Amino acid sequence: MNTTTAYALRLGDNGLVLSQRLGAWCGHAPELEIDLALANIGLDLLGQARNFLTYAASLDGKGDEDTLAFGRDERQFRNLLLVEQPNGNFADTIARQYFMDAWHVELYSRLAQSRDSQLAAIAAKAIKEARYHLRFSRGWLERLGGGTAVSAQKMQQAVNDLWRFTAELFEADEVELALIEEGIAVDPRALREAWEAEVFSGLQQAGLNVPDEVAYRTGGRKGLHTEHLGPMLAEMQYLQRVYPGQQW
Repeated sequence: MNTTTAYALRLGDNGLVLSQRLGAWCGHAPELEIDLALANIGLDLLGQARNFLTYAASLDGKGDEDTLAFGRDERQFRNLLLVEQPNGNFADTIARQYFMDAWHVELYSRLAQSRDSQLAAIAAKAIKEARYHLRFSRGWLERLGGGTAVSAQKMQQAVNDLWRFTAELFEADEVELALIEEGIAVDPRALREAWEAEVFSGLQQAGLNVPDEVAYRTGGRKGLHTEHLGPMLAEMQYLQRVYPGQQW
């Protein structure tokens, strides 16, 4: 697998796993409007994932988007650890979404300038969606943080619990370093300052604290996942595993 394929696969896996998490809220969100919003955001992310995975499959010359989505096991997925964390309560979902949305806005705005025309085209479309997603998640971060004592406590706890996974957002490995030199990939280290500016501002506006804990959990892009990804994939891949090659 070449480096561009590996990079597209990572981006596709992020969107695929996060969209699956959001889809689980369908019919269970606190109110109908939120139910529809989370479903729509999940569909946006799924569309982005399909574009990245289709491109990765075309570069690899094996299978298609479905092969990559449903034919790989846990250790073959390369998504960030943050996106595979459980939905928990609504505050947990909002914290996870806010951290990812802030990162996606910075990532896609830069990836749209990639020398790889296909990655640039996918990012140019995705950035419009990512900006809407960020408005939604920041709005609810502020609403919950500035709401009741209970909602503020739950929102702060969610931020604290997920903070440890944010280090991986800014980690560059050999795949990205090679593509950065070619002007294809975005240097994730360059995203930290803008991400922190957004997130610190959002937390302050919501009356929440930036956690004291230093983020440290990494490994998702090497296939070293938390205990939460396997069960999610088992559910997501069930039909294709039982009835291989079936199509709607």
